[in-house]
Parts: sequence; C-alpha cells; structure tokens
Amino acid sequence: MPTGLTRDAGWQIGVSRTLPHPVDAVWEFVSGPDGVALWLGSGAVLTPERGAPYRTADGVTGEVRGYRPADRIRVTHGTTTVQIALSPAADGARTTLRLHQEHLASAEERERRRAHWQHVMEQVAAALERR
Repeated sequence: MPTGLTRDAGWQIGVSRTLPHPVDAVWEFVSGPDGVALWLGSGAVLTPERGAPYRTADGVTGEVRGYRPADRIRVTHGTTTVQIALSPAADGARTTLRLHQEHLASAEERERRRAHWQHVMEQVAAALERR
C-alpha cells in the first residue's frame, strides 16, 4: 500500500512540530479565533460540542466531531476530516502540535495538503512567538 493510503481513512496526511510553549498557551491560540482561522479557515467559529456546525468564509462547511480542551479538536471539513492535537513534552515547557487530515481524494491531494499543513504550522509557530 502506498505511503499515506490506509484501508479505513483513504489518503491521509499529518504534520507535527514541537513548539517551545506549554500546552495551555498553544491551546489558547489554536482554539481561539485567530488560530482557528489559520488551521480551519477564515470565518470559522467552532462551538465546543459534538455535532455543532461551522462555515468558513470560503464556503467550506463541516461539523465538530470531537472537542477535548487542551487535547484535540476533530471536525469534518467538506468531505475530509481534520484533527488538531496537542501533547505536552515531559518538561511541560514544550508542546507537540499535530495536524492531521484524512479521507483525501488522491496522492496528489495528499501532497498539496502536506504543503498546506506545513505552511499552517509555520504560521502557528510565528504567531505564538509574537505573543
């Protein structure tokens, strides 16, 4: 089976990065309006309850599938599923941030989304440095 293709979730991509910030600081940003706009899309407002709908300014719709404060947010995003997850480092001063998307249409879409998520990760890291 090719890299990135699974039996259950089809094509998927994930990127991760360890950030020099504690979980609370990373969570506050990625779950707040500016962070949600970066990883989910401008105009998206998430209600932290399963089944809550959202819509981005670009017209992408979805719903919350899971929302666990300081841990993860999982949403549908059009025909795909996106998850953002946080894991504290043992020292408590750093956090590993993971962005994952599944049910992608093809290997080509997987590569496009990899570039997208790497760019998003850079933007999140830069925004946290400015805080």
